Amino acid sequence: MTLTPVVVWFRRDLRLEDHAALSWASETRRPVIPLFVLDDAFSAMGAASKWRLEHSLKALDEQLRGLGSRLILRQGAAHEVVPRVMAETGAQSIAWSRAYDPASVTRDTKIKADLVAQGIDVQSFAGHVLFEPWSVETGTGSFYKVYTPFWKSVRDRVVPSPLPQPVAFTTPAVWPATDSLTAWRLDRGLGRGADILARHTQAGAVAARKRLTAFTAEAMSRYGDQRDVPTAQATSGLSDHLTWGEISPRICWHVGLAAREIGNPGAEKFLQEVVWRDFAYHLLWHTPQILTQNWRPGWDQFPWSMDDQSQQVMAWKQGRTGIPFVDAAMREMYVTGRMHNRARMVAASFLTKHLLVHWSVGQKWFEECLTDWDPASNAMGWQWVAGCGPDAAPFFRIFNPVSQQEKFDPKRGYVTRWIAEGQARPHPDALSFFDAIPRNWALSPKARYPAPIVDLKEGRARALAAYSDRDKTPPLAVGQNA
Repeated sequence: MTLTPVVVWFRRDLRLEDHAALSWASETRRPVIPLFVLDDAFSAMGAASKWRLEHSLKALDEQLRGLGSRLILRQGAAHEVVPRVMAETGAQSIAWSRAYDPASVTRDTKIKADLVAQGIDVQSFAGHVLFEPWSVETGTGSFYKVYTPFWKSVRDRVVPSPLPQPVAFTTPAVWPATDSLTAWRLDRGLGRGADILARHTQAGAVAARKRLTAFTAEAMSRYGDQRDVPTAQATSGLSDHLTWGEISPRICWHVGLAAREIGNPGAEKFLQEVVWRDFAYHLLWHTPQILTQNWRPGWDQFPWSMDDQSQQVMAWKQGRTGIPFVDAAMREMYVTGRMHNRARMVAASFLTKHLLVHWSVGQKWFEECLTDWDPASNAMGWQWVAGCGPDAAPFFRIFNPVSQQEKFDPKRGYVTRWIAEGQARPHPDALSFFDAIPRNWALSPKARYPAPIVDLKEGRARALAAYSDRDKTPPLAVGQNA
């Protein structure tokens, strides 16, 4: 008897371990066809994200081939491509991990309805978050708008153990046609910066597991006290792996939980940060306007500049503001594709507060340049810093980049690593910045380091004056639980 195959549609879950859809498919004992669709959601991503995606897909295909399988690649609108693959292969079942952003929800809802109408079995599973957004409610049945109560509500919840990676699964006798990953040219938008990023990137689930193991053994104990110090190497470095689903938050949770149970002093803070990511998706689900609109009402008339090509904005983008901590952060991003979280907050605060530039300008630029770009975390982070987002802290919190450097980089190790100008022997990473950036920026390590583009005291005063009339009312709109 010939068994019809099962299609497993991979999205931001590019791993084999703790993959509920893949586990379900393998347990059917029918031939499994792994599929990835390069649809509009991925095609619209920034240059660094696409480059990182290519490496993740390559790593996943290598893993699958180690089990005698392979990853089928197709490009086009998912609502057209997925039914076509089902028809070509004769598959009568499909499984995927659920997504929570509005565009993906709309896409998946349509595809599911179309397939079910054809008599096809559609299975969807959680996998990108610890707690699905509709499963966490306040005592009044609403959603959480502040992180700390959200954390307290889930801290002691039982999280199922991660699913093991399938040791093997049935493969089809005849494979469907696949696109060439190289032909997609996902790296073309990055240009010469690709070679620089490659030196600082390890893609795939195997690399993610190794990084988590090393972090747990070497740095987690320092995470609570030193995670804000850019030179301390006290963070997990898992952000890009989580973004692409090369490791699941459930794996991270159980590793952190085990560490907390044996008294690791940094484990609790690590668990909180894993949940902070969940909180971003919780807000995205319930208030999807967070991606494009001010989360708090009353901010639409705030006098932010929307000019993303002004001299000041370009200085910020190029790491030439004359504020070393800000510039170091931006340059780290171009070389590594990531940015230390403390530096990220300072760079974002400088743009939105000292320069009074709209948070969406920074949001879009980070989307273009970060390899760990995540739609929910990026939107929430920018609005949190700007003051118009979910935050229990006062709106007038304005990070002073000079005092932040004095506190978190007192020996100037971070700024020295990333800023070459004025140094007789610049750090190799500082020089790599000039090889990673667009040629038309025409920057040189031999140039004079610029004077500050804004007086920090005057910028703070201007921001406080502008913020004094803002509306403090939190949003009440709740998204549909589709």
